[in-house]
Amino acid sequence: CHIIANYNEYDIIAIKFQGEFPFHLHQDTDDFFFIADGVMTLDLDSESHAVKSRKLFVVPKGVTHQPSTDKECRVLLIKPKGEPNTGDSKTAAPKPSISKFQELFH
Repeated sequence: CHIIANYNEYDIIAIKFQGEFPFHLHQDTDDFFFIADGVMTLDLDSESHAVKSRKLFVVPKGVTHQPSTDKECRVLLIKPKGEPNTGDSKTAAPKPSISKFQELFH
C-alpha cells in the first residue's frame, strides 16, 4: 500500500491486493474502496458484496468488514491522515509513500 497523494486531511492510498485482509472495523470513520481493476469481495457483519472494477463501496463506520480477493486487484482508498488500515494502530500495516501513480497502476 502506498500513499500517492494528500487531499485536505486525507491520504489517497493505492494498493495491489490479493488474499484476505483480517476482519476489522473503524470506530470513527467510514472506509472507502474504489476498485480500479479486478473484483474485491467485502464481507460485512451479515452481507457479502462483490465490488467490480470501476465501482466503489463505502463501509459505514463501526461496521465489521473483511476485504478479500482470489486474484490480484488494484484499489484506491481514501482515509483520514493517520487512520490505521485496520482501525487499530497495533495491527496496522505501514503506509509508504510513492510519487508516481503509474508505478502501482501500470
